[in-house]
Amino acid sequence: MTRLSLPAAALALLVASSLSAQPKPFTWPTATPQKLGLNVAVLDSLHAEITAGKYGNIDRMLVIRRGTIVMDKTYARDYDRIYGDSLRSTSSLNNSHDPTGPFNYFNPWWHPTYRRGTLHTLQSVSKTVASAVIGAAITRGDFPDINTPILKYWDTTTVANLDDRKRRVTIRHLLTMSGGFDWNESIPYSDPNNTAGALESSPDWVKFTIDRPMMREPGTKFNYSSGESALLAHIFFRATGMDIEEYAARHLFAPLGITNWQWKRTPSGTIDTEGGLYLEARDLARIWQLWLQGGRWNGATVVSEQWVRESVTPHIATSTRAGAPQYGYKWWLYSNPVQKDKLIWAGSGFGGQFPMAFPDQDMVVVFNAWNITGAPTLPLRAVQERLIKAAK
Repeated sequence: MTRLSLPAAALALLVASSLSAQPKPFTWPTATPQKLGLNVAVLDSLHAEITAGKYGNIDRMLVIRRGTIVMDKTYARDYDRIYGDSLRSTSSLNNSHDPTGPFNYFNPWWHPTYRRGTLHTLQSVSKTVASAVIGAAITRGDFPDINTPILKYWDTTTVANLDDRKRRVTIRHLLTMSGGFDWNESIPYSDPNNTAGALESSPDWVKFTIDRPMMREPGTKFNYSSGESALLAHIFFRATGMDIEEYAARHLFAPLGITNWQWKRTPSGTIDTEGGLYLEARDLARIWQLWLQGGRWNGATVVSEQWVRESVTPHIATSTRAGAPQYGYKWWLYSNPVQKDKLIWAGSGFGGQFPMAFPDQDMVVVFNAWNITGAPTLPLRAVQERLIKAAK
């Protein structure tokens, strides 16, 4: 057998080229709030209120301005004590088909952190991250036009309650929570009539959702539906041939230097794109910082500026209530309480997961919490206003 080898100089060049193609390591710089133009008294007062338990079970407060961490506080909670009695009870939050598993929200092995570690459940912030992965795939030319009807990715002979309205549902409708499926997630998750509870108790989340009857024409009204978000994992695989987690690992997480995460799978094996992702707060903040930077990281485009802009453009009203947020492509868009014509780009997850980007203040703030049974919660709008006013 003839052994082929490269000259030493050529081999060194090949190795150097390979190394240079790897994402550059990234560590958040740190500084005092004062140095970055933030009123430290405001941040200290929030910290004191959280420490005193005023807002229930807050686990983390992370504040980043101009790409620099100015405050990062962690709050220890004894969830064995807080939710111990509920762990062994039966309720919509204690999934009956697997009470020891990852959909028992009282089980401290799974919630709020993964195996009692540093990765915090994001719940429905997973929806926003899934949208970001789709944005990366569109940027790379790997994902179809979002006006594509979703039934392209199903054998329609197996789909129940098929009608013309269901045939008109597009990927865009799923991204804007306007698919029109019969779904009620507007009541507490502890209520057995919440459709999301039935979803999580079903053996096949994709089939459960696609088989739901329609209740209105798609695109006409916002209706919060975790099922519509669960469909995106199926569509992503059918459209790209790649599992959405693997795609995220390669084309979103790796460029940002995110190496540690957990992403739950549904009973049928698909990734839980409606609520299954766990990230450490500083890593979650990288995605929001990426959006502030127009989709670029370390000089490279991860997501196109066009997708960033479109995803945080209001596409549908979430409510007729005054002050209610608008909705982009899985992004919650709050009006800036100080600058009314400006927006705050947010995710929102069960229990109190609130990553937020304040583009006009060049600021990212992440709150993690686990308030799941009616405990005091963070007064989000008041906190947003305080943070904005603290920024010089």
